[in-house]
Amino acid sequence: MKTINPQEVSVAELHGILLGAIAPRPIAFASTIDREGRVNLSPFSFFNVFGSNPPVLIFSPSRRVRGNTHKHTLENVYEVPEVVINIVNFAMVEQMSLASTEYDKGVNEFVKAGFTELASQIVKPPRVGESPVTFECKVKQIIETGTEGGAGNLIVCEVVLTHIQADILNEAGKIDQHKIDLVGRLGGDWYVRAGGNALFEVEKPLAKKGIGVDQIPAKIRLSTILTGNNLGKLGNVEQLPAEEEVKAFAQELNFADLQAQFKDDKNALEIHLHQIAQAYLTNNETLKAWKTLLLSI
Repeated sequence: MKTINPQEVSVAELHGILLGAIAPRPIAFASTIDREGRVNLSPFSFFNVFGSNPPVLIFSPSRRVRGNTHKHTLENVYEVPEVVINIVNFAMVEQMSLASTEYDKGVNEFVKAGFTELASQIVKPPRVGESPVTFECKVKQIIETGTEGGAGNLIVCEVVLTHIQADILNEAGKIDQHKIDLVGRLGGDWYVRAGGNALFEVEKPLAKKGIGVDQIPAKIRLSTILTGNNLGKLGNVEQLPAEEEVKAFAQELNFADLQAQFKDDKNALEIHLHQIAQAYLTNNETLKAWKTLLLSI
């Protein structure tokens, strides 16, 4: 394992390590305005949501490593403490990247990158018409984390109005993760698209208390087939299937035939059952997986 002391590497090298490992990161495509009314539009991947009551977003325009200067976005929010956070999806990622160019102060990146400038309803900076979701925000606080190049400037924003494109909503009126087609920032020139096979669901253990991996029988917990993710899903059940349920499932699984097939090799039978259980887990059929595994011990 490679171990790195932040004090012993350059800021540029450390920057690359942080961005390569802490990813994917959502992108705050921030539109701001200075006291003279000049618009700026720039993306920042040091960004996330930090509360819903009040609704708080935080993003950080870091000091430039080269020259230790501030970015125009930071200068603008000091002058006019308002910002629109425009969410970036795949359809606009190339234009968004173009807007990250270090244009001179006063150059409108909406124009340079070909975005539609929409007037906001509460704050002064405009919204990006192509963005699937936009958040009009008031800047509540700016926290400087340092004075050297690479230091962050946490811009704490309170959302005062949200705009959502209707075509990304599902029938229940909620944001559809397939339709919004988000992108995330990785290290270097890399991005990730949150769509297709990259999307998957993990049931949150909120309404129930799972038994935990430690309560899984050792012969299952120490399986050479099951992965850590498999064990996590198994540990999220509140109780194991009853013996009667397992016996009934044995008929559905044709367990007697399997026993006959592997009669001379119990270890091979156990491996086969664990493979069947793993397939059930992949299909989110956790109860069937448990019944299969309990037949193996």
